[in-house]
Amino acid sequence: MKCENAEISAEVLSVIEGYPDKIRDRLLEIRELVYQVANEREEIGPLMETLKWSQPSFLTEVSGSGTTVRIDRHTDNEVAIFFHCQTSLVETFRELLPELNYLKNRAIILNVNEPLPVDEVKVCLDMALTYKLDK
Repeated sequence: MKCENAEISAEVLSVIEGYPDKIRDRLLEIRELVYQVANEREEIGPLMETLKWSQPSFLTEVSGSGTTVRIDRHTDNEVAIFFHCQTSLVETFRELLPELNYLKNRAIILNVNEPLPVDEVKVCLDMALTYKLDK
């Protein structure tokens, strides 16, 4: 699935495809969730997919509704969903979803050998992609 009118980046897909299977598959799952969230919330609008710091990134440039979300490998068995560290997002996620693993005020860390906590991740993505609407 992709968000209608999204700018899909061949460069981003190339980076993701370069990872080992388990990492690649989990990053693609998360990417899918990003687009699901965007499709479910009209105010998010189309996403722009690009590389920032060599990491697959999703921006709400058209609507300006949210902050950038980045995804990448964290360790050999973990991936991270990164959020702007000068927002209160990760702090809020910690309060709402203490069962997730976090990296300081920057990221959610997910083990590729465990089931993806889809509902929890979607809550976090929704909050990030609408962060500026709540201001």
